[in-house]
Amino acid sequence: MTKEMREHKIETPKEKQNRHKAMEAKTVLQKIKHEFKEPPKAMDYFYNLYESVHCRHEPLHNDKIKVGTMCIQVPAEIVYALDAVPIRLCNGFYTDDEIGSDFLPSKACPLVKATVGQFASDNFSDKPDIVISPTTCDQKAKSGAIIEEMGYKLFDMEFPRTKESEESREYWRRSVRKFTKELSTDLGKKITRKKLKEAIKKVGYAQHLYHKLNVLRKNIATPILGVDMFLVTNAFFFDKIDNWIEAVDALVQECEQRVEDEFSAAHKRSPRIVYTGSPPIFPNLKVPLLIELSDAIIVADETCSSNRMFNDMVSVDEWFVNDMIDSVADRYLKGCTCPIFTKNEDRKRRIIDLVKDYKADGVVYQAFAGCQVYEMEQRSVLDAMEKEGIPIIYLESDYSPSHMGQLTTRIEAFVESLKNRRRKR
Repeated sequence: MTKEMREHKIETPKEKQNRHKAMEAKTVLQKIKHEFKEPPKAMDYFYNLYESVHCRHEPLHNDKIKVGTMCIQVPAEIVYALDAVPIRLCNGFYTDDEIGSDFLPSKACPLVKATVGQFASDNFSDKPDIVISPTTCDQKAKSGAIIEEMGYKLFDMEFPRTKESEESREYWRRSVRKFTKELSTDLGKKITRKKLKEAIKKVGYAQHLYHKLNVLRKNIATPILGVDMFLVTNAFFFDKIDNWIEAVDALVQECEQRVEDEFSAAHKRSPRIVYTGSPPIFPNLKVPLLIELSDAIIVADETCSSNRMFNDMVSVDEWFVNDMIDSVADRYLKGCTCPIFTKNEDRKRRIIDLVKDYKADGVVYQAFAGCQVYEMEQRSVLDAMEKEGIPIIYLESDYSPSHMGQLTTRIEAFVESLKNRRRKR
């Protein structure tokens, strides 16, 4: 095809959507790479990964069965043990959000709309062979039926609304056992003791590396930005786990050297922030970006797209298949602080602990417009922070590139108030 023919080639709707998504992804990556102090060299792996998957739409898992997961409550260890790949389907693209608006109410959560929009356009770098939808978020649970009507094979995984009782623990264990059996049958694979043990240890090692990296962020000279950390954790959604482990290992070593050299990713007087609320999912990192462009630094978070994903490794008493499956189930229930629970004292305690452990100056609580559980829980979290004397700001946003001026003004004012508070101390 000549250059002239290429210039006059009519784009298909899918090609046009791919181009728009690539532009979204490139814009965010360019900001992260060029608008801050020198990022760790090991971050190049992650920048290149996002360019490959989200800008050039290159698949990573052609040789594997792909199990799409609508939530982090789907046990990755079980999926890996059945020689498949878990790919989290939560979506951060405004392009897909607009498509999803044709299928869901305008006031629905943008993350859910974007996820449905991606299915509607059938636009995946790695298309899932089966979709697992835990009944956690109500909007995700209802959108599962819409996705199934589009011709995708979907499995509902029942999740309890409380976690304190023995009844809820046993309910979830039965749900995970059923999920394991049905997925095993569907994939034509038998789950073995050896494979499950290997999967538990591999995911556990990934968690170990993440925690090592997180501990380094406790230093006054924090070696890595929050937006870079969100890229690292978001990459776990879709990357090959062995490649992710190798890349994070290199990043840990570089950040250890940075700490030794007292190199800080932010300025000495930059306020330290704990981030909580609706999950920042690439490329919708506008609030984290605004925070760090306003001369603050995110040193820790309590979100299901980052910190919460790697909490609490599987603890096994007996290395037999049934015991391991129950132990995996316990890990996903006990460590969960999602606001879908009727009571959520654990989440408030965890945010307070993060503020103290990471010597944070304040908390940013961000909820997507239409994300009802995070919107409803913000008042109790704000009250808990006020009792502890912890400054907190509540922000409501969506995937739209508009309203940036208002968000910027509020964030800059909050950051300035934290600087003044620090000066007075």
